[in-house]
Formats: sequence, C-alpha cells, structure tokens
Amino acid sequence: MGKKLSEMSLEELWQLFPVFLTEYQACWKEWYSEEEIFLKKAMPQAKRISHIGSTAIGFVWAKPIIDILVEVPKEFKLSNYKDSLVNSGYICMAQNADRISFNKGYTENGFAEKVFHLHLRYAGDNNELYFRDYLMEHPEVAYEYEKMKLELWKKYEHDRDGYTNAKAEFVQKYTEKAKMIYGTLF
Repeated sequence: MGKKLSEMSLEELWQLFPVFLTEYQACWKEWYSEEEIFLKKAMPQAKRISHIGSTAIGFVWAKPIIDILVEVPKEFKLSNYKDSLVNSGYICMAQNADRISFNKGYTENGFAEKVFHLHLRYAGDNNELYFRDYLMEHPEVAYEYEKMKLELWKKYEHDRDGYTNAKAEFVQKYTEKAKMIYGTLF
C-alpha cells in the first residue's frame, strides 16, 4: 500500500497530480451543476456559488478540474463549514481567516474522474468572477489566455505553483480591466 496523500511531499503530489490541459468538455457544466446542488444543501447560508476558472468559460482548453467559488456572508465563520465539507469528501488544502481552499477527487492513485477545487470565501472576495466574465465576453482574450496556458503546460507540468504564478500577470491585467468595465457588479 502506498503513502497517504497527507504523507506525501509537495514534489510527490505534483508528480501524482500533474498540470495537464484538455479541450473543453461539455460534461464540465453538468459536473458543476451536480456539485452546486450538493453545496446549496450543505451550505444554505451561502450567498453565491459560482463556477469559475477555465472550465466555466465554455470554449478553451483547461485543466479538467471544476473550480467553484462559494461566498458566504461575513457574519458566518468560514471555519464552521470545514468539518462538513471534509466529511463529504473534500480535503482542506489551505486555510486562513478569510479563505479556505478544498480539493475533491484527489486519490492515492491520482485524479478521480470528477475533480473539484472549492474556494470558500466571504462575499465580495471574488475577482475570479470578473476574470471569467471578461474572458467569456472577449473570446480573443480567452484564446490568448488558452495559448499562454498551452505554452506553459509542459514547462510547469510538475510545478502547479509555477504554472499559476506564470499566468498571474495576465490574470491580474484582465481582472482589473473587467473591474473598470463592470464596476461593482459582484
């Protein structure tokens, strides 16, 4: 029997769970919808649950991981949701006073068929919504983002942080443009 995920080093985890991209899959919307129904029941206080990340855009290559942003009102403690999410199959990956990140679908044998990243935050901490909507409304920018990700894929296949950091300037640039256009819609 191999190591448990909690016993693996970051390097071992990156080998087991490499960055890889695939063409858009229609099933991603369905997977999100199924998980959204579960989350609404598990977290009735959630102010908003949103499909974010490239799988939400609908036409670009993406890591086949469904990113979900759950926003709760500031009068609720994020940590109050941790146990119920962990008991339902999520793994807590990172936590501070204002954010908790969870993964689901990571196994000792690699990725499960359905993989989720859940970003639990307070209402209004939602830059990903601006970026998502900007890419959906500006396909030329979405395809530029896709091209960049495809170029970064092999370079950072076993370095998820490097992959994310290499995209950060692009993401920030278009998030700021979106905020100027959309204002405080979110």
